[in-house]
Amino acid sequence: MLITNDEELQKMREIGRICARAMHAMGDALRPGITTAELDLIGRRFLESHGAQSAPELCYQFPGATCISVNEEVAHGIPGDRVIREGDLVNIDVSAEKDGFFSDTGASFAVGKTTPKMSRLLRDGKRACWLGIGEVKTGKPLANIGKAIGSFAARNKYTLIANLASHGIGRSLHEEPTELSTWADPDETRMMEEGLVFTIEPFLSMGGQWAEDGDSEDDTWTLYSSPKAPTVQFEHTIVCTRNGPIVLTLAE
Repeated sequence: MLITNDEELQKMREIGRICARAMHAMGDALRPGITTAELDLIGRRFLESHGAQSAPELCYQFPGATCISVNEEVAHGIPGDRVIREGDLVNIDVSAEKDGFFSDTGASFAVGKTTPKMSRLLRDGKRACWLGIGEVKTGKPLANIGKAIGSFAARNKYTLIANLASHGIGRSLHEEPTELSTWADPDETRMMEEGLVFTIEPFLSMGGQWAEDGDSEDDTWTLYSSPKAPTVQFEHTIVCTRNGPIVLTLAE
């Protein structure tokens, strides 16, 4: 989507803020003993109370209002009866629609006490996302985002999940520009346009390189890292302008 007027920008700000606040409400509720279904219900109620609806349900008939991925799960985890435990690594991904506009955000959390390595991974996952955001400006190559994140990952001895990319968003959940790499991609030649709306969502890992389906015939959604390794994701929806990025998915 290319934002062309202030009304569109305000609509995108509204749904972005709703997604961010829903995600933070879920993060605040994270504690040992809560199930992922209970966590998902918090997100659903928040979205619905603000006039928004779950984008994964609306667009893809996903079996939950939000995606909640725990430990070995990298993305698209289905909410259910899984009980969150002390030390778990939990990713919460919230995307929603209101008045025909979509937004998408996510973050990873450690539940209770965690290890120094995990704390560092969480800190650096957030840093990687913001390094990518810092490259956003009209007229610059989209490839700069992946170069910045990829360089940071390499310097700090991380890997990036190479088949989970960022994407355009706005009037639908996934739209042009598609497959926006969060790693250095020599084939990426597109440029950032004024008003372009897209996500930045690196999956930073301590060894994972690929996201693969699981073995369950009942779950065709959940993705797992290969090789198995702790992985975090932080995601924002942004608007590209000549003055730099506008981050839409901030709670305040």
